[in-house]
Amino acid sequence: MSTSKDNQSAVRACFENASAGRFDALHEILSPDYVLHPDEARGVDGLTAVVQGYRDAFSGLNVTVEHQFGVDDYVATRTTIRGRHDGELMGTPPSGRDVEFAGLTISRCQDGKIAEEWELIDTVGLLRQIGALPEPAGGVPA
Repeated sequence: MSTSKDNQSAVRACFENASAGRFDALHEILSPDYVLHPDEARGVDGLTAVVQGYRDAFSGLNVTVEHQFGVDDYVATRTTIRGRHDGELMGTPPSGRDVEFAGLTISRCQDGKIAEEWELIDTVGLLRQIGALPEPAGGVPA
């Protein structure tokens, strides 16, 4: 049986390996029936496709784990994602801008591997940084 610390280590290893493009390492970290919500990406191939989309859009992609805690089979991880927008993202051409945005992931682990994750990223903040959305009227942050 894995402990909360084991689960946290697995989740951290997933972030580190995936963001660095070391996708083969994910076979040891993800369960065969892994699913990422809300994308409904499934298995190592599904997560690889999602992450590779960000790697293609942002050179120097770096994910920093800011905070992490675990309770039983669940791990909560707050991240900061950084990179230079030099590839297309969600139909937005490269802006050449350096970006920084936040993410929050809840991971459910089973038998020492990540079985399921729910991920939220600051998409509005990201799209504003790359010029795909206007700043709010009156300079008031959203």
